[in-house]
Amino acid sequence: MWYRLFLKECGVKNVIVKPIIITPGCIRLKNNVSVNYHARIEGVTNHAGINFKPGIVINDNVNIEQNMHLTCANKVVIGKDTAISANVTITDIVHPFENVTEIYKNLALIVKEVVIGDNCLILNNSVILPGAIIGKGCVVGANSIIREGVYPDFCVLAGAPAKIIKRYNFELNEWVKTAPDGSFTN
Repeated sequence: MWYRLFLKECGVKNVIVKPIIITPGCIRLKNNVSVNYHARIEGVTNHAGINFKPGIVINDNVNIEQNMHLTCANKVVIGKDTAISANVTITDIVHPFENVTEIYKNLALIVKEVVIGDNCLILNNSVILPGAIIGKGCVVGANSIIREGVYPDFCVLAGAPAKIIKRYNFELNEWVKTAPDGSFTN
C-alpha cells in the first residue's frame, strides 16, 4: 500500500481500494481499516484564502464501503469497529450561501468537528453534517441526515432530518422506542 508513505499515520493491515480522491497528509489511519472503491477522503487545507489544518482519524477495524464522500477542514473522527455502508457522506464543512450576490465558492467555510463513536453502523446513503457528535453503539438508518447535535450512546437515528427512534435499554436488555429527544416512553 503506497499510501503508507504519505499518510500522517498508518497502522497495519489496512486496505484502500482505488479511491477517487485522497489527501493522505491529513489522515491518521489506525489498524485493520478497509476503504473500498471510489472513496473521496479529502482534507481541505485552503478555501477562499483561509488556511485550515484538517485532521481525519479512522480508528481500528473500520470498514468503509464504496463511494464514501468525506471532506474535512477541521476534524472528523471515526471510532473503532464502525461500519460505513455505501454512498455515505461525512463532512465538517458548510458552504454558506446567505448572500446570493456572491459566488458561493468564494465565501468562507463554516467548519464544526464530526465525531462518530466506536462500534457504530452507518447505513446506505446517510449524510452526517458538521457538528454531529454520535455516541458509541449507534445505528444511523439508511437515507438519514444527521444534523449538528450530540446523540447519546446506543441509539437508532433515522429520518431526514434524523431523530432518535430507539435506544438500547440495559435494564430490559432490548431496543426500546423513544420520544424524538431520546427519552424512554412508557
